[in-house]
Amino acid sequence: MSGISLGITIGLSVLTALGAGILFGSYFRNILKGKRLAEAESDAKQKLEDIGLQTKSLLLEAKDEASRIRSSADEELKERRGQLLEQERRLIQKDEGLERRGETLVQREAATSKHEQEIEGAQARIEELKEQQLKDLEEIAKLSFQEARNSVFQKAEESLEHEIARRYRDLEQEYKDETDQKARKYIALAIQRLASDVVSESTTKLIPIPNDEMKGRLIGREGRNIRAIEQATGVDLVIDDTPQAVSISCFDPIRRETARITLENLIKDGRIHPTRVEEMAEKARIEVDESIRDAGQQAVFDSGVRGIHPELVKLLGRLKFRTSYGGNVLTHSVEASLLAGMIASELGANVQVSKAGALLHDIGKALTHEVEGPHAEIGAEMATKYQISDPVRQAIEEHHDEDKGSLEAFVVVAADAISSARPGARSDTLEQFAKRMRDLEEVGNGFPGVDKCFAIQAGREIRILVEPDNVLDDNAPKLARDVAKKIEETLAFPGQIKVTVIRETRSVEYAR
Repeated sequence: MSGISLGITIGLSVLTALGAGILFGSYFRNILKGKRLAEAESDAKQKLEDIGLQTKSLLLEAKDEASRIRSSADEELKERRGQLLEQERRLIQKDEGLERRGETLVQREAATSKHEQEIEGAQARIEELKEQQLKDLEEIAKLSFQEARNSVFQKAEESLEHEIARRYRDLEQEYKDETDQKARKYIALAIQRLASDVVSESTTKLIPIPNDEMKGRLIGREGRNIRAIEQATGVDLVIDDTPQAVSISCFDPIRRETARITLENLIKDGRIHPTRVEEMAEKARIEVDESIRDAGQQAVFDSGVRGIHPELVKLLGRLKFRTSYGGNVLTHSVEASLLAGMIASELGANVQVSKAGALLHDIGKALTHEVEGPHAEIGAEMATKYQISDPVRQAIEEHHDEDKGSLEAFVVVAADAISSARPGARSDTLEQFAKRMRDLEEVGNGFPGVDKCFAIQAGREIRILVEPDNVLDDNAPKLARDVAKKIEETLAFPGQIKVTVIRETRSVEYAR
């Protein structure tokens, strides 16, 4: 019992101690909680006081800002009211001015209307006086107004025509003297600095042979050798009774040259048969191609032109075997290029463009047998194809046109004319020469007042004898100019043609 009691006692003691601990802890927690609540309330009150102070400060600042804005708005409103009042005052002044101007215009309009009526009345009276005066003059002169008018106009026209012709003659002579002086200077300098040989060719080539036996060998059995030569070279062989000679006939100069080399090599070799002919023709073609290329390169070198496409150089070399009016085209092109460079340097034009344009101005003639069209257009197309500069292409295209687009084009035309017109540069057949002379004389005889016309100096000058009663001295320059213009429009000619008008009056009397 005592043990149980002890245990009970110990248990009660423990329970008591536990209950006391729990009560103490609860009390302690309540104390801490109350302390924290007090601190929180204190902080809250402090923050509320701070917020109140900040609110009062913001309210004061807002009131100050609102007062400032209100005063600024009042000032701006006052200023705008002043501007509106000023504009209103100005508008009132303008309205008053417009009213005054309107009144003035009305007064002026009334005055103008009155003046117009007075003027109309005066014009009517003037017209009546003019009609009366015309009637009086017609009665006095025994002429109508239209007849008198036509008479006055005719006399005035005759007087003005005479004066214009005289003035035109004086100006033309003055201009001609000045331009002729400069042209002679430039052309003389160019010609003095250049001298070249003249080359003439035809469409046939004569090949010498050692004897008649060689002629027979060229013909071959039943003519097989001559047929082989003609087929391989594309030419016609003319073997006639001419001793120790064979003629090559062909319009293509390159084929003719190929045939010449082929025949000369066959004659030297002595072995003449169809197979050998083909071998020699092929070697001749290679030799001619090399000659063409070398000729083109030499022409470019001689003229001093740079930057030409190799294909154009080759086409240029083909001109070595091309003739025009009996003159070698390549020689003419090189000569024209040198002349163009000299003339361009004197005139201040582009020397390289002028030289290149003159060197290539007849490049189209290398393809005239292959491409249809004028050689100037063909040359321009080739220049475009091989990327030649536009000024050079323009000079090539325009060297036969009336209108020129650049100074270099004029230089090319002048160089071409100088090279073509010098003595010996060109040759004509007798028929062509006679036809050109007849055409020139027909142009001169086609003008009214012309008595006779003569072509002289191998067609480089025509002299016109006029009827003195129909053509006056002052009208002679105009007639010469008209004839020259007609020749330029209707005929093709190298160089220039001088037109001379001669008027002569003779009075003959006999003393008996």
